[in-house]
Amino acid sequence: MLTRSRRPRRPPLQALLALGAGLLFAGLLGVAPAAAATAEPAPSASAPAEGTGFSVGGTIANGDEPVEGAEILVEGDGFSEVATTDDEGVWRVEVPAQGSYTSTLDVDTLPEGVEPRDPDNVMRTSNLNTTPNANVLFPMGESTIQGTSMWDTVLTRLIYGINFGLMLALAAIGISLIFGTTGLNNFAHGELLTFGALISFFLTAVLGWSIWAAIAVTLVASAAFGWFHDAAIFKPLRRRRVGLVQAMIVTIGLSIVLRYLFLMIFGGRTEFIQTGFNQVVPVGPANLQASSLISMGISVVVLVAVALFLTKTRIGKATRAVSDNAALAAASGIDVDRIIRIVWVLGATLTGLSGILYGVFRGVSWIMGFQILLLLFAAVTLGGLGSAFGALVGAIIIGLITELSTLWLPADLRFATALIILILILLLRPQGILGRRERIG
Repeated sequence: MLTRSRRPRRPPLQALLALGAGLLFAGLLGVAPAAAATAEPAPSASAPAEGTGFSVGGTIANGDEPVEGAEILVEGDGFSEVATTDDEGVWRVEVPAQGSYTSTLDVDTLPEGVEPRDPDNVMRTSNLNTTPNANVLFPMGESTIQGTSMWDTVLTRLIYGINFGLMLALAAIGISLIFGTTGLNNFAHGELLTFGALISFFLTAVLGWSIWAAIAVTLVASAAFGWFHDAAIFKPLRRRRVGLVQAMIVTIGLSIVLRYLFLMIFGGRTEFIQTGFNQVVPVGPANLQASSLISMGISVVVLVAVALFLTKTRIGKATRAVSDNAALAAASGIDVDRIIRIVWVLGATLTGLSGILYGVFRGVSWIMGFQILLLLFAAVTLGGLGSAFGALVGAIIIGLITELSTLWLPADLRFATALIILILILLLRPQGILGRRERIG
C-alpha cells in the first residue's frame, strides 16, 4: 500500500527566527554601501540646483539657535565664491566640478557673542571625488560675553534643556507605554519619530501647507502607522505566542528596513521644517525663537492631556491595569488586545509629534530617529521601565544633563555625558527613579 508522505511544516517560531535573521543580515549588507553613499549628506534646505550637481555647504548653529549672516569663502581649482547663512543657519555653494575645495569661515561676520569653538581652525577641506555633496561643519562654542554672568549662562542652558527634555518625553512615553503593556522593547521606535518628521516636511516644503495643517495630518498618519504596526506585525506574533526575544529581533529588522526605505525615498540630505515663527523672544538672559516657546507650550499641553487620560479615563485606567498585570486584567474582563492596540496608536502619535518638534530644531534626516533612539531608551530606563510618568522625569533629566554639560565639555560629548549619568544612577537604583523592584529581573 502506497502512502503519500507529508511535507513537514516549519514551526512558526523557527520561521520567525529565520525572518528576523534574514532581515538583520540584509540590513547589515546594506549598511556599508548606503553609509558610503551618504557619508556627507547635502545640508541645504533644497535639492542641488540644476547645473553640475556638485556642492559644498553646511549648517552653522550656536547651540540650538541658527547663526544668520555668517560668510563662508569656498575656493578650489580656480573657483571662488562667498556663501551667506540664511535664517536657518544653512549655506550652500554649487561648485563647477569634482575636486578638492576649501571652505573658510569669516569670523568677523559672526553675530556678537558667537565664536568658533576653535578660533584658530576655521578652514575645512572637502573632497568631491567620491561624493557630489560635502557637508562642512564649523562648531560654535560658548563665548565669554562681557557683562554676562555665569548664572545667566546656566539659566539659558536650563531653558534649552527643558525644551529638549520635553521633546524627548513625548517619544519616551510612547516607548514606555508599549513596554508596559506588552513587555516589548521596540527598537523600531526611532523610525516612528522619523516618519512624523518626514511627513511634516513633505506637507510643508513640497505641498506648501501651513505648519498647523501639517501637524494635524501628520498626527493622523502617525496614528495610522502605529495601528499598522500592531495589526500587521505584532498582534499576529502575540497570537502565535512568539517570545519577547524573538519579537525584539523582529523590531530590529523592522528598524533596518524602514530606515533604508526612508533613505531611498528622502535621500541622505538634512532639511529643516519651516514654521514661520522665527522671531527672537528674550526670556531672561536667553534669546529664544518664537517656535521654541510654541514647542514647549505644545509639549506641556500634550503631556498634561496624556496624564489626565491615564489617570481619569476608563481606557487609561485599563491601560495601567494591563501594564501592571495583563493576565489579571484579562480575568477582570478587560480586552487586553484592544488596550494594546490603543497604546500602539497613542505611542505612535506622541512619537510623531516629537519628530515634528525635533525636526524643527535639529533638522530632518533619514537617520534622525536611530540617532536619538539611545537617548529615548536612556530616558525610559532612568525614569523606570513601564512607567509613563517615569519616562517624563527621565527625559527631563536627560535633556537638562545634555545641555548643562556643554558649559564644561564640548557639545559633541553631551549625549555621552547623559549616558554616563544613566549608568551611575542605575548602579544605585536599578529599577529607575519611579520604577518598581518587581519589574527588574
